[in-house]
Amino acid sequence: MSKARESPAATGGAAAILLRYLQDQNRPHSAQDAFGNLQREHGLGKTAVVKALEQLAQQGKIREKAYGKQKIYFPDQDQFPTVSDSEFKALDNEISELSSKVQTLQQSCRHMESELKDLNGSMTTPEMIKEIEELKKDCASYTEKLERIKSAANHVTPEEKEKVYNEKKLYCKEWRRRKRMATELLDAILEGYPKSKKQFFEEVGIETDEDYNVTLPVAV
Repeated sequence: MSKARESPAATGGAAAILLRYLQDQNRPHSAQDAFGNLQREHGLGKTAVVKALEQLAQQGKIREKAYGKQKIYFPDQDQFPTVSDSEFKALDNEISELSSKVQTLQQSCRHMESELKDLNGSMTTPEMIKEIEELKKDCASYTEKLERIKSAANHVTPEEKEKVYNEKKLYCKEWRRRKRMATELLDAILEGYPKSKKQFFEEVGIETDEDYNVTLPVAV
């Protein structure tokens, strides 16, 4: 199959667009650069762009330079007025000021992006209203429960609570002491007993904590 050819009219139209574009930009472009920048807006084909650039270069309307296999195109600088040193300096100052503004705007954008991220991760107003209502219900429930406890006639005073804890400590201590004494006594008897410990307990009728799954409380 033969390749589609661009018509002279299409090439001429592309040349006008490219000439105006290069003069406005006033910097070097490859054919690929020009095609990529203008294709979406003007619908130019790659072949039309290449032919138009070559045509403009042959007509002397733009300049062409080759770097290896690649060519770049730029407007003839003779058509532009000469810029004085003071104008260059003014342009440099303007570039510096604009660069500073760009940097400030970029920092502001990063700050706003961070705030936006935090806001997106936060609850919405309806979600917050619902959460507040749920918390109010919980608070009312706990308040009611607290009032019932305070109004109870059989509530335990701190002194009574302390007395119960002290008694528990005392009884647990005595429990350990007596269990240790009983264990030492039984071990002494079992040293001369010809049968097993289990048989001795059955004959004598001894019942242990373990028989009833009773565990000595941990000391507080």
